[in-house]
Amino acid sequence: MTGQDRDLQLIRKLQSGEKNALGELYDRHSPLMYGTALRILRTPSDAEDALQDAWVQVWNGAGTYDPGRGSVASWLVTIARTRALDRYRSLASKRRVQTELEAAPAPDANDPREDVSRIGLREKVAAALGALDPKIRQVLEIAYFEGLTQTEIAERLKTPLGTVKYWTRQGLMQLREVLGPGEWA
Repeated sequence: MTGQDRDLQLIRKLQSGEKNALGELYDRHSPLMYGTALRILRTPSDAEDALQDAWVQVWNGAGTYDPGRGSVASWLVTIARTRALDRYRSLASKRRVQTELEAAPAPDANDPREDVSRIGLREKVAAALGALDPKIRQVLEIAYFEGLTQTEIAERLKTPLGTVKYWTRQGLMQLREVLGPGEWA
């Protein structure tokens, strides 16, 4: 039996819920998948996290494998690459926000107008978020406070990616209506 034949057999077992098939696939393909993630992320811990995310996706999405589109190995490497790129983008976004926060001038603690302005904006934002549909608010909070990508949010909430994108857009549009364009830019 060739390696590809064995991989196909393992995928079929995985599709029927056999956990031991995942272990064998993991042993056979993790080194290549890890190498792919490491080349993208350049940090072993980030590559390991991406690899874990990839294997969760393999377990949950084994039924999506189509042998007509390529080998099992190429499918697995594509998943690892995608998870690594998602993590890279998420980390880059977090670094960008951190850099912007560090570069922003500190508010003048002695200026009472700053306090009143901040309190007013905080109240407006809290009210605007409270008016959102709970699912939309949850998506925006996860994206903002945890820095997850829309793909990661969709996986966490077990919701289609298109729905998460729609909720994000709707939420941002609703916040813009309530807060106005100059308030939150």
